Amino acid sequence: MDKNVSHSECNCFALRQAARYVTQVYDRHLSQAGVTPAQFTIMAHLARHPRMTMVELTEAIVMERTSLLRALKPLQRDGLVDTEASAHDARAHVFRLTRSGTRTLSRARPAWLAAQAEFESKFGSDRAKALRAELFDMTTA
Repeated sequence: MDKNVSHSECNCFALRQAARYVTQVYDRHLSQAGVTPAQFTIMAHLARHPRMTMVELTEAIVMERTSLLRALKPLQRDGLVDTEASAHDARAHVFRLTRSGTRTLSRARPAWLAAQAEFESKFGSDRAKALRAELFDMTTA
């Protein structure tokens, strides 16, 4: 194996660099609504699938538990996400958007759409769609 592997040959480096770039685009837009890209993702997912446990949420959005907790804490503190004991298992807690969380998500949606539009204008909408399909395929396999 060649000891002098360049960054241009490293899949991990390329994906992480691209992820940082894309995150910066979404951060810039979503910060206007007072949420991070991770928080927006959590809130959007809870809007579609209310009353998810921590395990279900971490699996659904492919996020480590500690990272999820770090993103959830400000959402809970600000009254955007609520937690309660599960009806099926008192030891488990389920998360749901509050009314305030639903309003915040609605206010953040235009910022998210602007980030989507900026990314797709630079990358191309067909390429972006194909990229999403490939990346989702990788994480749902």
